[in-house]
Amino acid sequence: MDYRATYPLALQVLSRLIDLCLVLGGLSIVTLVFVNATLRGAAGFDLAWSLEVTAFLLLWTTFLGCAAAIARGAHMRVTEIVELFFPAKVQHFLSIAINLVVLVTMVSLIVEGYSISTHTWAQKTTVLYWPVGFLYASMPVGIALSLIFHVFNMLHDWRSPPGRNGPPIAHHVDGADTGAVL
Repeated sequence: MDYRATYPLALQVLSRLIDLCLVLGGLSIVTLVFVNATLRGAAGFDLAWSLEVTAFLLLWTTFLGCAAAIARGAHMRVTEIVELFFPAKVQHFLSIAINLVVLVTMVSLIVEGYSISTHTWAQKTTVLYWPVGFLYASMPVGIALSLIFHVFNMLHDWRSPPGRNGPPIAHHVDGADTGAVL
């Protein structure tokens, strides 16, 4: 379920900003790799700094992409076994337990990522002399944004458990759920 339509305005804006960063980051990665490969093949040299920038962009877009996927409810779940063997009430409590485990895991990743980032901040990259900690900061920042979306998604799911008649959901012409609450 795409949760973005149920978010308060501030979270909707945050989600759009993350999407914009992902588009710009992805375009930058493709452009840098293409230009660098073209220069290497056609002119016999490459841009040494492009490898470092691409590595930074790849890590940052990966963790920002995690937040964007959580906002969309797009992370993969395998629910067939649970749906086959457990009644709806047990499924709901199992969902709560899984969400809490994910929450604890995210907090742990934020704490450890922050520690790694601060411990490597004094190290510099070889070409651009950027702090290596900036590279590692992508994890705690991306996971913190993911955590914000995850908490709102959990609250939404707890308030509207499956099987309960909630507000009507908008559907595409083909019947697919858009996630927008009418």
